[in-house]
Amino acid sequence: MKLDIPPGDFAGYIFDCDGTLVDTMPLHYRAWAEAMRRAGLQEQLNEDLFYSFGGVPTRRVAELLGQHYGLSLDADRVFHEKEALFLEMESELEVIAPVVDFAREAAGRSPVSVASGGPKPIVRRTLDLMGLSPLFPILVTPEDVKRGKPAPDMFLLAAEKMGVSPGACLVFEDAEPGIQAAEAAGMRWVHVPSRTMRR
Repeated sequence: MKLDIPPGDFAGYIFDCDGTLVDTMPLHYRAWAEAMRRAGLQEQLNEDLFYSFGGVPTRRVAELLGQHYGLSLDADRVFHEKEALFLEMESELEVIAPVVDFAREAAGRSPVSVASGGPKPIVRRTLDLMGLSPLFPILVTPEDVKRGKPAPDMFLLAAEKMGVSPGACLVFEDAEPGIQAAEAAGMRWVHVPSRTMRR
């Protein structure tokens, strides 16, 4: 995979975690499919629908899936069940090497941060397992802001914590809600494809 880095000088770099730094999305899909089956879904969870929610806070995803499939579900219960299922698969995690390599190089000259739609304990554990936590002292998740992606709040807070103006930040994202959030924050972005394994 070759990253399409836009031209220009950037003073700070913001990375999504799932599907951007770590190849978690296929595992998240499997966890969601099982959690929704337990919540009463009688059909296979639509994979395109799942990927369209990339970056959206996890509790909100549970609500949106329930609405889409016409299920009356307890979003909090589904959220916790899904995260527990994901943690059972964590040994299968792999980093997305081109993005991590870029982040390591960038961290030598500029501030870097993670802004992820996942729950903070899960994102922090993923970064820990991949040995990435020391690289990213700044971590922003939906718990830190009023609105998650596609709103710009998380990216704006990450920029503030890095001490960098939003317009001088470059965002790495795999999903449309994150790209919308970057644009709403006035930031340039790099798309990281998350649908296929990267070899």
